[in-house]
Amino acid sequence: MADETDKTNDGETAAAAGATTGNGKSPQLSILTQYVKDLSFESPGAPMTLRQRDKAPAINININVNANPMSETDYDVVLTLNATAKDDDKVLFNVELIYGGVFRVDGFPKEHTLPVVFIECPRMLFPFARQIVAECTRNGGFPPLMIDPVDFARMFQQRMAEEQARQKVETTN
Repeated sequence: MADETDKTNDGETAAAAGATTGNGKSPQLSILTQYVKDLSFESPGAPMTLRQRDKAPAINININVNANPMSETDYDVVLTLNATAKDDDKVLFNVELIYGGVFRVDGFPKEHTLPVVFIECPRMLFPFARQIVAECTRNGGFPPLMIDPVDFARMFQQRMAEEQARQKVETTN
């Protein structure tokens, strides 16, 4: 019999996390590896764009999450961050990071696997990706870009709603 005080990776007890699945197995979420797949920093106007400004630049940040199954329990989760800073129409910098992790998702009920992969996995990757972007912009001569925390649950809900709407349109055509 499993000890109900076993710790999950985030320190939550198994009992508080929902205990066990129907087969008596405690759900497990593990990071097997993390990696930088692609990193690009461009500052097309340097060094002229590095001077002090009277106003803050307009910064546009896009974040996307994708996942691919590698086996029955392992998933490659990829977090893509794009940030562009502009002063009027001039690009000050553009940074793109594709940061991934391989996760083992085991013991979760089938209906919970997708939310775990698209919410919890990117939530675990995000602090590392955020730090890479901040260091990259700082090393490029700009103040570090500290991206605000991301609500991956909301992103997942929006994505599922868009997918359902798209499927509904396809079935009516």
